[in-house]
Amino acid sequence: MAPQPCTAEAVRWFLARGFAVLLPLRRGYGPDGGDGGGWAEGYGGCASPDYVAGGRQTARDIAAAVALGRSLPGIRPEGVLVVGQSAGGWGGLALAADPPEGVVAVVNMAGGRGGWAGGQPNRVCAPDRLAADAGRFGRTARLPTLWIYTANDTFFGPDLAQAMHQAFTAAGGSAQFAALPAFGADGHSLFFGRGGSAVWGPVVEPFLAERGYRPR
Repeated sequence: MAPQPCTAEAVRWFLARGFAVLLPLRRGYGPDGGDGGGWAEGYGGCASPDYVAGGRQTARDIAAAVALGRSLPGIRPEGVLVVGQSAGGWGGLALAADPPEGVVAVVNMAGGRGGWAGGQPNRVCAPDRLAADAGRFGRTARLPTLWIYTANDTFFGPDLAQAMHQAFTAAGGSAQFAALPAFGADGHSLFFGRGGSAVWGPVVEPFLAERGYRPR
């Protein structure tokens, strides 16, 4: 895999609002399998997955990227917003449960793990476990989070997304939920999809305003 370029629509949306954007490539996702021991986000077998363990490894890489970004010249080290999509969104929830210094909010775009089980759309490995593990993150998560899912996400459909959100908030997590209409052929691609920012942008903008972010 490769990070999105600086010209990508999602990146430009944040740049236009005064953010510096860092696009980390986590361990194991690079063309050579990545450095640092290869892919670290495994969650075990489909029958009995440990989604918490996989999410914590994702969060570990996000935290390392945040620490690096905060140390760069010209970067304001406070008020960091973490935006994660798919496995990155799940890692963002894990990060909210154990946030590093500087991070103040998380946007979870279609987050989860175990989707497309067996190579089949709309099949998830142990979906009840995924919801329960969202609750485990919610027990200690105190950062505000925004969850964005679409009606035609073939990885994590509306019912499962709602179940994860309910478990997270019931355990004490702070989470706004946005159930958006179908987007393209598969709503899982909303965040980086062409025209996607016109759909998620009006949801993200007020969330940012509530956190004190203002367009420059």
